[in-house]
Amino acid sequence: MTDYKTLIDAETWAFIEKTNSYYPPDTIDYTIAQQRAIYDRMCREFFAGYPDGVTAETTIIAAHDIPIRIYRSTTPGHAAMVLYIHGGGFILGGLDSHDDVCAELCARTGFEVVSIDYRLAPEHLHPAAFDDALHAFEWAASNYDCPILLCGDSAGGNLCAALAHATRSHTKKSIGQVLIYPGLGGDRSQGSYLTHAEAPMLTVRDLDFYRDVRTGGLNGTGDITLYPLADADFIGLPPTVLITAQCDPLSSDGEAYRDRVLAAGGHAAWFEEPGLVHGYLRARHTVGRARASFNRIVEAVSVLGKGDWIW
Repeated sequence: MTDYKTLIDAETWAFIEKTNSYYPPDTIDYTIAQQRAIYDRMCREFFAGYPDGVTAETTIIAAHDIPIRIYRSTTPGHAAMVLYIHGGGFILGGLDSHDDVCAELCARTGFEVVSIDYRLAPEHLHPAAFDDALHAFEWAASNYDCPILLCGDSAGGNLCAALAHATRSHTKKSIGQVLIYPGLGGDRSQGSYLTHAEAPMLTVRDLDFYRDVRTGGLNGTGDITLYPLADADFIGLPPTVLITAQCDPLSSDGEAYRDRVLAAGGHAAWFEEPGLVHGYLRARHTVGRARASFNRIVEAVSVLGKGDWIW
């Protein structure tokens, strides 16, 4: 048994307990509507507001009826834009759930950030979310002259990686991708899937639930738009920074993806944040380890957005 009492510090335990007070560990046993209401309330409780100098405009990609929110800084930096794809197990979240995270990324990098409100399962089964992400990428490629950087957490990290594989031959292929505790379809018989199967905040049982809701229970083995690690070809992918939580069944996916990119001759770096848990973005203002990791995320977005590589 993994000893979380020693791995996880007091600040992080306080964050876990606060999260559980709004979002109980058995939430997947509720109806989808109840889960969304619980999740939305939790996100509101953790909402940190906007930094000074950031404005946001909510609009739609008319051709595909995809809501987006565009964040702009009054002190814009180097010309790049960030396409942000939110987490939530493919069934939760939207423009409001990661609103403050996107605003802070915008403020601290100076880049314009565009958050995508992709369609959710079970009303819209796979590949609906991927299709929306692809349409949003194509919209960005047509509407921005600057480079496009992909960034997403959890389910959003999965969608970013799937996008990177699908668009690597695009004339405006992304300049990089920053994947925050993504689920990439790794080998469930080893690594963190075993050692952290019962981790606080996310368990393997949760993962099975989200997978089955997303696919309608169909077996998607080998579908790289579902599981980017299933791709046989990792050549030509954008420079990639993967940032995972140690106490998370998904952490090994970051390591495996890094190894595949490096083996194909690409640029990739993986950081496993010690003692952190899935969903720690919401702890970036209250937990020292999460704050340090968010600084790393901001740095990765800034560096990749400028076309640099420092790892």
